[in-house]
Amino acid sequence: MKQIVVQRRVAPRGIPAAASIRQWAQAAVDGARGELTIRIVDQAESQRLNAQYRGIDKPTNVLSFPYDNELIQAELLGDIVICAPVVMREAEQQKKAPRAHWAHMVVHGCLHILGYDHLQDEEANAMESRERSILNALGFEDPYINEQR
Repeated sequence: MKQIVVQRRVAPRGIPAAASIRQWAQAAVDGARGELTIRIVDQAESQRLNAQYRGIDKPTNVLSFPYDNELIQAELLGDIVICAPVVMREAEQQKKAPRAHWAHMVVHGCLHILGYDHLQDEEANAMESRERSILNALGFEDPYINEQR
């Protein structure tokens, strides 16, 4: 990994340290080369980006923007946008440790950058399996343990 940049556009209260976020991202992109930016935002920015790029006019927990422009010779993996208030609210609603949910959102966003998806059941199973493996190696519990599909 060339570089992982963490940008914070919200107050740091409740947000894990940049070093932790980098560690989780590094584990998820294991071996991939290039720069990755992880931007922590408020609800307004998340909603604007979600509306602009996905046509969904509400904030969301994580958005991933893989970089795939072959015209520029640069080692860029992509950008991940994580909405702090949504992640904090989800952790509380799902009765998850906030740090564990943050780690899951970072890993989830990174896997999207690497081409994983969860639109179809088979894709979702593969992505969730990879998430479980990475998070387990980082010392976190299965993020899907209390969920049923």
